[in-house]
Amino acid sequence: MDIVYIRGLQVDTVIGIYDWERTIRQTLSIDLEMGTDIRAAARRDDIDQTLNYKAITDRLIEFISSSEFLLIETLAEEIASLLMEEFSVPWLRLTIGKPGAVPQARDVGVVIERGERF
Repeated sequence: MDIVYIRGLQVDTVIGIYDWERTIRQTLSIDLEMGTDIRAAARRDDIDQTLNYKAITDRLIEFISSSEFLLIETLAEEIASLLMEEFSVPWLRLTIGKPGAVPQARDVGVVIERGERF
């Protein structure tokens, strides 16, 4: 299995369980690894034969910036479903960080892994 990745994607959104969080936009940090097989794309030098990280990034920014989930856990599950359905991603590891959510920590968040490795 090969991996196409996106690291350090920063997206502002409404996220959080507290009333004050529902009135502001907070920056989330996204790291994403997606399993794929790049051999066909490499042989043909063809972007249509692999995961297009630009198209995926654009879609993630659109989705995350317009979402208003309470939990980053919910957002993570929804992103995983979106990627698997819209981009046929068979396996992914997604990290969502919420920098500054806990004053004593630089970052807090979740890491999920979905799908089957091949």
